[in-house]
Amino acid sequence: MSRLENKIALVVGGSGGIGSAITQRFASEGARVYATSRKGGDGDTGANGTGSVLFVQADASSNADLGRVFEEIRVEEGRIDVLVVNAGLAEHALLEDLSEDHFDRTFGLNVRSLVLAAQGGIQLMQPGGTIVLIGSIAGDIGTKGYGVYGATKAAVRAFARTWANELAPKGIRVNVVSPGPTDTPMMANASQEIRDAIVSLVPLGRMARPEEVAAAALFLASDESSFTTGAELVVDGGMNQV
Repeated sequence: MSRLENKIALVVGGSGGIGSAITQRFASEGARVYATSRKGGDGDTGANGTGSVLFVQADASSNADLGRVFEEIRVEEGRIDVLVVNAGLAEHALLEDLSEDHFDRTFGLNVRSLVLAAQGGIQLMQPGGTIVLIGSIAGDIGTKGYGVYGATKAAVRAFARTWANELAPKGIRVNVVSPGPTDTPMMANASQEIRDAIVSLVPLGRMARPEEVAAAALFLASDESSFTTGAELVVDGGMNQV
């Protein structure tokens, strides 16, 4: 049996890179997946395996846009079984160069939208619902020029612990997947020198594939992790573990 058969899933930031891999994997496991995209238009992509995908245009940092998505799901499905919050950005800025705009933009998408999505999601969740937040090992390490990004991902981890505690009486689990360097289109834009330098820090000798991060998200979204909440599942090839 497919692990998400007949489940309704929402992937916030589900149209590219890791988000796209999660969207497609969930659909292949039987879920009806709503995936938000800031640039993409509405459109049903049809079946994928035993499930299906519906892309919905929405800015994850907009309360109005997220509200519209939740209302659409409420009307069409009546519930959400799985919520994944993946939307985020990482921009380089040293402490001496930090601007208010950089700070507000990064925290607005990486943290504020996370809170808004969780608030909306739990209104449509029943006991057995799961929330999977996409963090990063950047929340545990100090990468020069990415202090604000790292701080947002540390916030993701902190929220997961708190929400797991708050939502346990409702039967809702909350967990985090924290990838290390992942071979996404964004990473493809980096120079070969930078890519080689990053890979040299990974004991397994390569970057993660988006599909490997999606597999971790699937585990936390499915009943296979039914006694796991408040946890962080790291997918980094050992980079920050050994």
